[in-house]
Amino acid sequence: MGILEVLLQSLDRRVIIDAMDLDNDLSHLRRRDLLALTAALAGSLLLRPGGALAQTSGGAPARIGMIGSGRLGGTVGALWVKAGHPVMFSSRDPEQTAALVAKLGPLARAGSVAEAIDFGDVVFLAVPYAAMPEIGRDYGARLAGKVVLDAGNAVESRDGAIAAEAEQNGIGVTSQKYLPGARLVRAFNTLGFTILEREAGRAEPRLAIPIAGDDAAAVQIAASLVRDAGFEPVVVGKLADARRFQRGTAGYGQVVSASELRKTLSLAP
Repeated sequence: MGILEVLLQSLDRRVIIDAMDLDNDLSHLRRRDLLALTAALAGSLLLRPGGALAQTSGGAPARIGMIGSGRLGGTVGALWVKAGHPVMFSSRDPEQTAALVAKLGPLARAGSVAEAIDFGDVVFLAVPYAAMPEIGRDYGARLAGKVVLDAGNAVESRDGAIAAEAEQNGIGVTSQKYLPGARLVRAFNTLGFTILEREAGRAEPRLAIPIAGDDAAAVQIAASLVRDAGFEPVVVGKLADARRFQRGTAGYGQVVSASELRKTLSLAP
């Protein structure tokens, strides 16, 4: 039994995965993936009954780079800092980012977009969707091979023509088009920051966060980080399936448990 299977079996709340797909993907699993996944899973395993994270000297937290540190990015990044992960925040508002970092303490730091990407084992993308082509053009090479959690939503009134493209082709497929080298996972796009801030770490059943991606190892890393933030991941499928919880669909805006979301999306229990 491999290290990944051992770690997954140790979780109290397991993501249901296809064993054959995982076996195939393990042959491509890199050392960086194992380090990031081990760190993320360790955070889930160390949850005490009272909800606080127990820290151990042997655990190696995942380093997370945030592109966009506004309401959504700032909220999710803060939850990861509280869970023990070092986080580098970047945004177009250095003063706001500096204030956020000062409030969060020594595990938080500020940097440029390039610095945040280089810093992170995982990158969290929370920017207006119209910026996707620019991010791909300016930072695509840096993002190649990285696990990237994409939380963007395409809004026609704000983002223009790319919103129509995301509506026609599906937002997961569209994001991958602009970030072709990234190991992309759609996550944290369905709920506003106030709900995430309020509901994080609530008593069971935890609030569901749908996720989707083509890279099985990247999806498992994302699922573990969802847990570390205080939620329950629901794996919906591949990037093409991310359209099932993009803006304006049945899976969007669901403030429900994992079992309720699976029922809404007709997923296996």
